Amino acid sequence: MTQHTKGRSGAVWALVITSVASFMAALDNLVVTTALPSIRESLGGELPELEWTVNAYTLTFAVLLMLGASLGDRFGRRRLFVVGLSIFTGASAAAALSPAINELIAFRAIQGVGAAIMMPLTLTLLTAAVPPARRGAALGLFSAVTGLAVACGPLVGGTLTEHLSWQWIFWLNVPIGLVLLPLARLRLAESHAPDSRLDIPGTLLVSGGLFGIVYGLVNANSDGWTDPTVLSALIAGGVLLGGFIHHGFRARNPMLPMRLFRNRAFFGINTASLLMFFGMFGSIFLLSQYFQGVLGYSPTEAGLRMLPWTGMPMLVAPVAGLLADRFGGRPVVVTGLALQAAGLGLFALALAPDASYASQLPGLMVGGVGMALYFAPAASLVMSSVRPGEQGIASGANNALREVGGALGVAVLATAFSSQGGYDSPQTFTDGTVLAVWIGAAVVALAALVALMIPGRRGTLVQEAEQAEARVPVSA
Repeated sequence: MTQHTKGRSGAVWALVITSVASFMAALDNLVVTTALPSIRESLGGELPELEWTVNAYTLTFAVLLMLGASLGDRFGRRRLFVVGLSIFTGASAAAALSPAINELIAFRAIQGVGAAIMMPLTLTLLTAAVPPARRGAALGLFSAVTGLAVACGPLVGGTLTEHLSWQWIFWLNVPIGLVLLPLARLRLAESHAPDSRLDIPGTLLVSGGLFGIVYGLVNANSDGWTDPTVLSALIAGGVLLGGFIHHGFRARNPMLPMRLFRNRAFFGINTASLLMFFGMFGSIFLLSQYFQGVLGYSPTEAGLRMLPWTGMPMLVAPVAGLLADRFGGRPVVVTGLALQAAGLGLFALALAPDASYASQLPGLMVGGVGMALYFAPAASLVMSSVRPGEQGIASGANNALREVGGALGVAVLATAFSSQGGYDSPQTFTDGTVLAVWIGAAVVALAALVALMIPGRRGTLVQEAEQAEARVPVSA
């Protein structure tokens, strides 16, 4: 076998292994939502406990993402990927066997720990295995699978719960994880970041800061934004993140060097990602309930009717990756975000207690194409905006910002929904959803404007040369 063939085979295996692992981790963000009534009937628990079956995963996932990336850089990315996958698979089995709601919440939190270690390393391992000329297409396929998982979580959860049992939303991960574990050890190449050191102060600051922010956000809707615990968590989290930013400027070897944000590509794609997930997560959270609570669809029926939106990444993202290779990432990302905002706006115009499915299709399809165009080149832009030794932490930072954006979107859009409507009748639910979706559309439109900051292909080359010069004193 020639070296070229070996390299090609390694790239294919890396794409398959990292995409499937990413699918599992992303799926578990929302897979529980449509299973909550069955979980309550089986295990008991009041509304706060049911909310925490979703939030416990989001919390540990967001808080530990950057630590997971840093550990992989220091001790070996493949090794830590296998550790994270093992934790995630074991916790999935334990969640399926949970005898009570509190145990389920605990195992969901452990699932999030495994996902936080595994998820940022998927991009790093894939980027290292694929030659630059084919990287856009590979990351497009990877992003298509990840985007499909995020969007189809409610459909998968509803279908498994409706036709089997809620435990199967967790059992599904176990055989997949058991197959991936030996494949990862045999087929993925090990890599480390050069001169990587664990940044203990930075780890404590960012983990505590993200914990406070995400904890406050996930409790704001149920407890109120003025609740003392919520306010204390948000303020403390903000102070700690401020300390982390200061640390990133002043420390000798910080976990996340703040100089990276001087790079317009890194700053632009990360800010746009946060805003995109704000609008998308908040809208999916409400629209999936609109299909069921207002239009009367079952969880499976609702998920199927959202497929023109949620399934589009699987079809369009690979093509979008090729377009990004040909024309650069910025025009594809900007176009995708603009279409996603337009799709949400069209859907808001069509919302009504008796809306026909035909009236919803234009918004679903336009939004789906836009989401696919965003997902494909976004990962490539993140990874190409930093040097290879910084790709692990760049991936962790991007994933953490997206998770925080999603939590913020759900909290803010749910508050907007409550201010204008409620669950009293189909009309009041529709009224609240219309306002929330318009806000989501505006935030995604803002993301499109921010993405214009990303340099074009020629500007990227100039910026890379400037970065190379700037790195000389840093490494000295």
